[in-house]
Amino acid sequence: MGIVEFPGHGRGAIALQDIQQDTVLFTIPRDLTLSTRTSSLPSLMGNAWREHGLHEGWAGLILCMMWEESRGAESKWSGYLATLPNKFDTPMFWSDDDLKELQGTAVVDKVGRDEAERDYHEKVVPAIESRPDLFPQDKRSTYFSLERYHLMGSRILSRSFHVEQWKGQQTEEDEEQDEDAAGHTSAMDVDPPAGCCSNGTCDAHAVSAELEEGDEPALEEVEVEADDEQDDEDREDPADVAMVPMADMLNARFESENAKLFYEERELKMVSTKPIKAGEQIYNTYGDPPNSDLLRRYGHVDLVPLKPPLSGMGNPSDVVEVRGDLVVSVASKKVKYDLQERVDWWLEEADDDVFVLQTDCELPEEFVSFIRLLLQPKDEWEKTAKKSKLPKPKVDKDVLSIAADVLEKRLKEYSTTLEEDEKLLAPGSVEQLSLNKKHAVIVRLGEKRILRGTLKDVRGKLAAFTGPSKKRGRDDDKGGKGKKARK
Repeated sequence: MGIVEFPGHGRGAIALQDIQQDTVLFTIPRDLTLSTRTSSLPSLMGNAWREHGLHEGWAGLILCMMWEESRGAESKWSGYLATLPNKFDTPMFWSDDDLKELQGTAVVDKVGRDEAERDYHEKVVPAIESRPDLFPQDKRSTYFSLERYHLMGSRILSRSFHVEQWKGQQTEEDEEQDEDAAGHTSAMDVDPPAGCCSNGTCDAHAVSAELEEGDEPALEEVEVEADDEQDDEDREDPADVAMVPMADMLNARFESENAKLFYEERELKMVSTKPIKAGEQIYNTYGDPPNSDLLRRYGHVDLVPLKPPLSGMGNPSDVVEVRGDLVVSVASKKVKYDLQERVDWWLEEADDDVFVLQTDCELPEEFVSFIRLLLQPKDEWEKTAKKSKLPKPKVDKDVLSIAADVLEKRLKEYSTTLEEDEKLLAPGSVEQLSLNKKHAVIVRLGEKRILRGTLKDVRGKLAAFTGPSKKRGRDDDKGGKGKKARK
């Protein structure tokens, strides 16, 4: 395996010779991973680490990375940190004018700039000021600035791995949080090792290894766990987030993965998952997220041929989020009773206030079930609440009518039309766009295609219900191929 430069994509790995499946490409000792467990900063700060809230979220790891970088050659990660990108094309660093191009997309509310800056001012700055011996005044403007904080955060977002603790590494703090922490078995979620190395392109997947007494270390892969568009930071133990040298050098591309990271008790292994010919690039996986997530995390988008019912170039994993309050606003104009009690019940039972449309352009079952709940007559609603069972996702004329209105309103949340975006990306026009605007147009166009395709399907079914000579077919009773409603 060799590391080379790919024009426009930074560094990546290629096969220097034919590689067979299940070949170990390289190994990394666990103590070379950089996390709040392996850095000495948390122990040097003692109780102050928790007092400043650095054990929560990513602020602690970001501070560790800034501190290790400030130490220069004294840090064993100095060489590694020097190889990481110093520039990102993610919306975190966009101007306000560029961010306006993302109006209506799933990216806008997930950039997290305000939250990150609040953590910097409320956690990191007080911690730095409390220990001038660890954070000398003459180094603060260079290594501990807000700009550097954002940069380190973006490095984590685009290149970190999720590595749970293993036997022998548990700290006192870990023991307090989890007395029953894993011993000789553990799991590691890959929380994207970069994609295009310099700008990243991976997302979460999980791998694990189990060791039985007297056996040789065995590798075992765990299936990818869906992200459901929730921030990883909300669900994971921040101490499990780690930077893994070398592993984050591999690029990633849609459905191109030919290597995955596995681990044993004391080392991580990158293993080929299929034969790789000499000269071919070695790709890790990022779980094929939508372009909205790729842009937010890594600063790039994927364009491949789309499958029916869509056409053209785009990302087959694209999604559109439809807020529950948008559905309520439309439904409230169709009924004469207050919907708040039903909305509260739904949030308690389904815990879902956003509905996700995919490239199959089918109405998600939760979406249909929610509309039916809002439209139920009083007696049906009372039975539903008593049984604590979500309404069946069956479509009818009323459900389709509201769905069509919701989709039309959702399309109006963008500042441009689908046709206008297609013209912007046409030859002769796309060359005039800045990189940020081009990426924004691609993201919003992908979402609009899903909305337009779903709206077309809904209108077709609605016509079947209202047409004088058409009968309802069996398929008309189905809400679609989206996620199944919980009952």
